[in-house]
Formats: sequence, structure tokens, C-alpha cells
Amino acid sequence: MDSVKNIALVAHDNRKQDLMEWVEWNYEVLLGHNLICTGTTGRKLEETLKKKMAVEKSPAEFKPITLLKSGPLGGDQQLGSLITDGQVDILIFFWDPMQPHPHDVDVKALLRIAVVYNIPIACNRSSADFIVSSHLVEDAYAPVLKDYSGYLERRID
Repeated sequence: MDSVKNIALVAHDNRKQDLMEWVEWNYEVLLGHNLICTGTTGRKLEETLKKKMAVEKSPAEFKPITLLKSGPLGGDQQLGSLITDGQVDILIFFWDPMQPHPHDVDVKALLRIAVVYNIPIACNRSSADFIVSSHLVEDAYAPVLKDYSGYLERRID
């Protein structure tokens, strides 16, 4: 991972406002990185960042956000593909544990692939705070990747 991270930000409908509040609180850190978002979350995030920058009269430059499809329309799968291609360094996913979603299997697959590729995952505000406040978010970092070749060889037999 380079010092500039590729940070994916995702939120279920009932958690979008929580994510936007968290983004407002951490916007200065986030502006220094590349942001990737699924559908509606990305559009709301863009509005939130632009408003916050205007209010704060921030001299920082706004980088375009990479927008994927909405989660239920394949955005979670697009994000999973980016993770497997090494194009996501951190996943911030404010998911709603109290409501079933029609694409729950996609969400589970996304979280699973993030674990397989050993990227930091935050599923709530506290864990997101710990990640963005770590000095590692600003430094180059080489995560240790598990070697799954033995597992794959066993599966072929």
C-alpha cells in the first residue's frame, strides 16, 4: 500500500447519515486519499465533502470519487472485484445489522473477500475512527497476505 490509500466507503440506507457525519468529522484525512463508493453513498458523500470544504474554506483539492453501481445492482460485487485486483486498501462499510437486505449474500461475500485479501475493515464508527487515526493510514504499508496455494491444491484433488 502506498501512503495515499484507496479507501472504499459504503453504507446501507439506514446508516448513510451516520457515514456522512463520520465523513464530515474526518474529511481532512479522507481528502488526502482516493475514495471509492457504491451508488447513492458516493453521490451523498460527494455533496457532504463539497459542503464541508466550502464551510471550512478548505484549501485542499477535491479529487473525484470513483462511483460504482448501487450495492443491490452489483456495486458490492464491483467493489469485491477491485479488492481482488489490489485496488482497495481499506473498506469502511457502515452496514445495518438490524434489517435484512435483498443482497445480504453480496454483503457477506464482500466482507469475506476483504478478509481473504487482508485489508482493514471498519463496520462501525468506532472501528472507522481507529483506522483513520492510525499513523498507518498516512504511511506506506505492506500487509502480510496469507498463501492459499496449499488450500487450492487440496481443492483440486
